[in-house]
Parts: sequence; C-alpha cells; structure tokens
Amino acid sequence: MQNKGLIKLFAFLFGLVSIYQLSFTFKANQIEDNAKQAAISLVPETEENYQAKRNEAEIRYLDSLKTSKIEVDGNFEPIEVYNLGVTQYTYSDVQNNAMNLGLDLKGGINVILQISVRDILKGLANNSKDPVFNKALDDAEELQKDAQESYLQSFFRAWDEIKGDTKLASPDIFANRSLSDEIKFDMSDAEVKDIIEIKIDESIVSAFEVLRKRIDKFGVTSPNIQRLGNSGRILLELPGAKDIERVKDLVTKTAQLQFWETFKTQEVLPYILQVNQALVEANAAKEELEEVAEGEVEQDSTSSVIDDLTGQIESDTTDIEKINPLGIQSYGNGGSVVAVFLAKDKEKVMAELNNPKNRSLLPAEMRYTRFVWGLQQEESEYSELYAIKGNRDGQPQLSGAVITDARQDYDPLSRPAVSMQMNAKGAKIWEAMTKQAYETQGYIAIVLDDIVYSAPGVSSGPIAGGNSQISGTFSLTEAIDLANVLRAGKLPASAEIVQAEEVGPSLGQEAIDSGMKSFLIALAFVLLWMIFYYGKAGIFADVALLLNILLIFGVLASLGAVLTLPGIAGIVLTIGISVDANVLIFERIREELAKGKSQKESIKDGFANALSSILDANITTGLTALILFVFGTGPIKGFATTLIIGILTSLFTAIFITRLLIDWWANRGGSLDFSTSMTKGLFKNVNINFLRKRKIAYVISAVLLLTSIGSLFTVGLDEGIDFVGGRTYLVRFDQDVSVEEVKGDLNDVFGSAEVKTIGGANQLKISTKYKVEENSTEADEEVQSKLFDALTKYLPDGMTYEQFLDGSGDAKVGKMFSSKVSPTIADDIKKSSVWAILGSLVVVFLYILFRFKRWQFSLGAVAAVFHDVLIVLGIFSLTWRFMPFSMEIDQAFIAAILTVIGYSLNDTVVVFDRIREFLNEHTSWEFGKTINASLNSTLSRTLNTSVTTLVVLLAMFIFGADSLRGLLFALIVGVIVGTYSSMFIATPLMYDTAKKGDAAESLKKKVKEEDEAIA
Repeated sequence: MQNKGLIKLFAFLFGLVSIYQLSFTFKANQIEDNAKQAAISLVPETEENYQAKRNEAEIRYLDSLKTSKIEVDGNFEPIEVYNLGVTQYTYSDVQNNAMNLGLDLKGGINVILQISVRDILKGLANNSKDPVFNKALDDAEELQKDAQESYLQSFFRAWDEIKGDTKLASPDIFANRSLSDEIKFDMSDAEVKDIIEIKIDESIVSAFEVLRKRIDKFGVTSPNIQRLGNSGRILLELPGAKDIERVKDLVTKTAQLQFWETFKTQEVLPYILQVNQALVEANAAKEELEEVAEGEVEQDSTSSVIDDLTGQIESDTTDIEKINPLGIQSYGNGGSVVAVFLAKDKEKVMAELNNPKNRSLLPAEMRYTRFVWGLQQEESEYSELYAIKGNRDGQPQLSGAVITDARQDYDPLSRPAVSMQMNAKGAKIWEAMTKQAYETQGYIAIVLDDIVYSAPGVSSGPIAGGNSQISGTFSLTEAIDLANVLRAGKLPASAEIVQAEEVGPSLGQEAIDSGMKSFLIALAFVLLWMIFYYGKAGIFADVALLLNILLIFGVLASLGAVLTLPGIAGIVLTIGISVDANVLIFERIREELAKGKSQKESIKDGFANALSSILDANITTGLTALILFVFGTGPIKGFATTLIIGILTSLFTAIFITRLLIDWWANRGGSLDFSTSMTKGLFKNVNINFLRKRKIAYVISAVLLLTSIGSLFTVGLDEGIDFVGGRTYLVRFDQDVSVEEVKGDLNDVFGSAEVKTIGGANQLKISTKYKVEENSTEADEEVQSKLFDALTKYLPDGMTYEQFLDGSGDAKVGKMFSSKVSPTIADDIKKSSVWAILGSLVVVFLYILFRFKRWQFSLGAVAAVFHDVLIVLGIFSLTWRFMPFSMEIDQAFIAAILTVIGYSLNDTVVVFDRIREFLNEHTSWEFGKTINASLNSTLSRTLNTSVTTLVVLLAMFIFGADSLRGLLFALIVGVIVGTYSSMFIATPLMYDTAKKGDAAESLKKKVKEEDEAIA
C-alpha cells in the first residue's frame, strides 16, 4: 500500500479532531446535568406543578451562563465554562459545538407549516369580491385534496376552467392600484400568471425570514428551519423546546397589528340590549308555538316579554336564560369595554351580533362597526367585548407596518408590557389619532390578530415621536414573545400546522438510555465475534471498527448534523456494514493462503481482490441511503445521514486502517492465520448445487409471494397517520390498563379511535381522525382535552390537565409523545414514499447495468429486491393485528424498506462480482458450474455478514426503544429474506435469462475483453 505515512497522519488528525469535537458534547452534558440538579434543589416536589417549575428553573440557570458577565481588565465578558488548552469557551460556544440531538432524544417539537397561498392571492387582489376569482379559489381548495401540484397551480387550473371572458388583469382582480406598476390592463393571463408566481414566491420567502427571526429569538439550541420545495411549506425543528404551546403560538401568529378607534360602552350597549331583546322575543314565540302544537294553550294566547333588561342581569331569577339569552355577564364601565360574556359563549355571541338581520338595528353611522374580543386572562372564564370603528375598506387608520422596533417593558403598574417605536409616517398618524382621542375622551384599541390587547384612553395630550405601549394581562414570557414577533414582522399570510410531532424530554432520555444499551450490547457481540472467527486479525478489525464509530460521531458533531434515534439505528447498522468489508477482505486473504501463497502476498492480493466487491456493495447501499436522505424528513433524514457517513468512514477504516495494522504486524514477523482452530476449516469444502435447487426455491418464493399479495389485497396494512392523516398520542399510565376498555371510552368521545399497547400494558398508542381536517391550535387543544377527560379514570387521582400534558414528572405518567399529520400532507408523504422506492430500484438497475454490462444482472438484482419488499410487506400485513408492538406503515417503515433494498443488493452484488471474476479465470468451465462455484465461494462471507447484522439488529430490537421495534422487525425480516434471495432468486434468475442462446458465451467473452482492456 502506497503513502502509508500520509494515511497514518490523516487517520491521527481525523481521530484527534473527532475527540476534540466530541469533548464539547461531554462538557455540554455536564453543564446541563448541573442545571437539572440546581433546579431540583430549588423546587421541591411538594410544590404544585413542580416539574414545570423545575423546567423553568433549569432554563434560567442555563440562560444565566449566556447572559451573566465577569469583569476582565475593565471589560465585561461572558463567563467561561470550558478551558481547552489556551482557549476558553463560554456556554454558548460549547452549545454551538456540541452534537445536536434530535427531538426523539432530547424532546421538543417538529412542525411543518403551510403558508396560505390563498391568503396571499386574496391580498394581492385587494380582497377582490369578483365571483369568478373567489370561485376559482374555492375550486382550488377542492383540487388540492387529491393533487400533487401546488395551490397556485390548482388555482390557475381552476381559473382557466371557469374564467369565461374575465381576465386576471381585471381592475377588480390583479390590475389594481397596489400592483399597477407591474400588471397592466392589456396583459394576457399567461403574463399575469408569471408575475403572480414571482409575487407568491416573494411572499413565502418573506414568511420564511419572519419565522427564522422569531425562532432565532426563542432560545433553543440548534433550531432547524427550511423551506420545502415551492409548495409554501416550511419545516421547523426545535429540539429541547419544553413549552410546546408557546412554540405553536409563536409560529402561527400572523402578527397583524392594527390601531383602531373604539366606541364607548354607552354608544354600543343599546344595540347589545336590542339583540338580546330580539332573542327573548324569538324564544318566547317559539315556546308559544310549541305549546300551541301540544294543545296546552289557546291559539290566540300571548306571552309577555321583558321590555327592559337593565338592572336585571344579576337578579336571582331561576329563569335567567329566558331574559338573558345572549349571556351578558356585566356591562362595561363607560370605557372601551362594551360588555363581558362567558368565554364559552364567544362563538354564539359573535354570530348573533354579526347576524345581518340584527346588524340592521345599528344606526347608519355605526354600520361598519366591528366587534372584537379582548385578550383573555389565563384561567379566566370571562371575555371582554370591544366595538371598534370600522370603515368601508376594512383598513385601520394605522397598522403594524410602521413599527421599527419592539421590546419587552413594564407599564406604570409594573406589569409586563411591550414598548414600540414607529417610523416617521406612523408617528405622524399616531400623533393625530392620540390627539383625537384626547379631545373626545375616546379610546384607541391595539389589536393583534383580531384580539384587543389593550384599549387605553389618552389623558395627557397627543403622543408625539411614535412611541406606544401594549399593556395587558399577559405574563412576562408572553410579553417577550410578543416583542419578538413584532420585531420580526408580520407573516404575509396565515400559517397552519399541517404536520406536528411532540416528544416529551423524559421519553427522549429513555430513548437515549435504551439506544445506548442496545448499541453497546451489539458492539460487544461484534467485537467478540470477529476475534472468535478471525483470531488476531479480528483484533485489528475491531480497532478499525472502534475508530470508525469515533469518526462517525466526530463527523456528525463537526457537520452540525442531528443525531436521532433512527440515527443510532443507522450507526448500529453501519457496524454490520463495516464488519462486512472486513469479512470480504479476510475471506479473500484466506482463499489466497489456501492457494499456497505467502502471507504478505496473500494479504496484498486479498485486499486487491476484495476492493471491487466492497465498492460495489457500498455504492448500492449508499445510493438507497442518498434517496432516503432526499425524500425523508426529521428522524428519517437523520437515519440516512448517519448511514451515508457510516458508509464513507467504513470504507476508509476497512480499506486503509485495517490494512495498516495487518501490514504492521506482518512486517514485524507476526503470523496471521485469519481464522481460529474452531473456524479454520469452516465452509472450506462446501459444494452446494444451488442451481439444481432453484426450482424448489422458485416454488417456495411463489407461495410466499402469492400469500403476501393475497394478504395485502384482503387484510391490508396498518397505515399510520403519516399516510392517512390524524393525530397520535403515546400515553403512559401508572398501572396496566385494558386496551378494549380504553378503546370503548375513546370511541364514545371521538367516534372512532385506534388503541394499541406499546412496550408494556401500561403504555398505549392512541390514534384518531377526529377533526383531522382542522389544523388550528384550537382543534388540537380540543382533541387533547377530550382525550384527557376520557382517560381521567385511568390516571392517578388528582392529576391535572397540565400534568397530563407535561408527562415528564418523576412518575413519568401522561402524554409522552404526540404527532399530527393533515390528510393533504399525508397524501404527499405516501406518494413521495412510493416514488422513493421506485426511484431507488431504477437507480440501482442502471448502476448494475453500468457495472456488469448485461441486463440479466440488473434483472436478477431488481427482481430479488421486488421479491424481498413484497415478502416484508406481506409479513407485516399478516402479523400486524397480533404483534405486541406497533407495525404501522409510516416514514420509518419506508426507511426500513429502502435499507432492505440496499442490504439485499449488497449481498447480490458480492455474488455477481465473484461470477464476473470466475468467468474470466475459468473460461473452460460450464456456465452453470461457474455460478455454483461463485455462490459456494461467497457463502462464508454471506452467512458471516448476515449473522453479525442479525445479532446487531436483534440487540436493538430487544433492548432498544419501543418506537423503533417496527422498523427493526422489518430490517430483521429483510436481512433474512435478502440473504435467501441473493442465493436462490437473484443469481438463478440471472442464470436462467443468460443461458439461452449464446448469451452465456457472449457474457464470458465480454468479461474477458474488458479485463484485457484494463490490463
């Protein structure tokens, strides 16, 4: 081997950098452990909601390391927490350099936001009332339910179908005042479409930047935000985020800030009372008709009504609903609050006040009045109603676009508030508004996303300079978030959470513990097996393997990649890949030794002969991993990332590091047999006639395939919410519960629910499609609340709703995990998964065709892969109903299928490489003899790799996290079936298609010509 010195230097530096990079991870863990202990000492278990308070204390502790300063030579600098040689690092430095853990290991939230392109289009058209335009918007919504195109493409398609003589460049649509510089009246629809596409893209980019600024201020480690294609979807990952509801509110708030003049109580109260009176009369008339229908009174009977509600709202009458159907709790005090209602009645009240029949009662000068609710106090059951002075255009006198800065502050009563600074134009309008309010003793409502945060009067004259303040009943955290949102700017359109995944921190810690346990068990077995099978050479392979693992973690940390639970599974699978490369090398060296060559010559030729098989096997696996990386999201992308890194580092350590160690030992006179006394003659004289048994194998495979296909068409698969949409919750109880009993209770609430035991009888995975079409936070809250109510009798006595959602107390009882996928994105995931599988098959077919130059090789390999995938699907279809773990078909399962494809091809390519080699070496052999000899000569490698990989997967399956068992079961089945198919399907099928006519002879000739050309 050339350039040994350079390889040694590179390996040393690579290892040193990995250790250096990983040291930050160890230090970060130490600091975070100290924070946890500090929080425990500060907040005893006797305090109410102690776990939530501990989380807050932990965050404050860590934040103090970022914000606290120490004086150094007269200057204040951040506290140093890590000294490495002559370099000192702050906690922020340590955080930025530490390995990033995914949601499933650290807890947090992963969401995909859908920016409403419909809202953007309406905004560009100035909220056009054109019936054709609005019909096209509605039709586009319907088209989106079963389409892979973007909403904008659906809109254009819907528009073209119904437009008639109407043009997009109509003054009532896009040729309006705001777009007059770009869209002219004489433009064609095609020209307008090009401009609108650009405008939509600009708006989505703007939304992306707004969200990025908001998240940067949120304070979590290594947030990830990225735009997904051109669909208007934005992926957001916040590992370590503990306050999930706060995150949801932060990313979905459009921050539509507006300033409006308000009516006073006495100006609007008459209308409120008139609406209430109308309801009283309507209800009385309805009752009278019912009594007449029942024959209880004469038809000409009349019923009295209350003429004046004033002063009777708080009476002791037991029939209060008859005189107060609107549910007025109290009147305003003459200021900006009109009246107070129960929060649960808000929807009913707003429907009545905005009923066109009732609004006809408003005086002419108040016909544009808008009713808006105030910010509801935490845990309060009441909501205040405001009436703002609207106008024909529906536009406020002043909007949030004029805000240049916002910061968290305090009002004169020392309550949290938000201070704002306006630009010159805004300052001028603000001064005029405050002057008007001062002179008329009026009020100005500060409205954010249709909620009145405050509506103060102006008591000290007009406010110049553009300074203003939002005060209210919000907490310090809410004030900080509000300031961040206003500073970042408003979203150009509403944002809906179409997919969400929440993982509790305690579940993440359990995943780390179980993942590390299974990883160490698998590693220990592989290390011992290599020594048992290959003796001293196995020790060198183990050293290379350990270096490989160090490099994988080092590269992950250096690149800032995110380590996920499937990523740990990918690393464990990489152990099998790394072992496979060493097995290929050692088996080839053993063959050379058996030919009577010297040790040095055998080592040299063994490495050279194995190189082709190693590269082909790893490239095919790498191609499937690359496709998985492109199509996957979240943890699945993490799985693909570690697999790709592992393939590269495995090639380096197996080809170079193992070679360095073996050459070093051989050059100093050491003896290497590459076997032990128990394994020396193993598989040496094996001579199985695989081709003679192929017809039996075809029959067995046909039975398995027919059974699988039949089950797929009759029983089907257990499709997870990734593919059908819905909400899933993982709930843990303090005792075993009955699945059927819980399912019955949930069916009463949701109509239908799927309930499965995960791990133990005290842990259930609950899925429901209740309100699956609604993506609002209100719908999420409603589903969670109903879930808690239905499960209350199974939970510990006294457990509150907040404790249930937290799920991270010492008892670790409650909601541990939740996930939501909308039907639209579920359909996209399903279709992209199918394309990922088909794409991987096409890519591999073409690669094998390129490498082996004959379509028979490609056909055999791809047919074997189809065979393996169908059987894995069939086994899942046959067994998912009674297996004690989740076998849902989701994105993780697709990752498993693609990995099975890679593994199956890995085995097949090794055999094909040997066939090509034997065709060149043994030109006088019959084609069938060449095939059988190739299969027999690679049998030791095939079984060795399969056994070690299976044991590694079984260790993960038995000792790993519950959430990975479905994925691992698919991999285990895939390894077994893939090993079988490479010997009994792929190779025999290639033989049967190549033996006809002169194909075999042509193949021999082609191989020989290629080898002579290379020589």
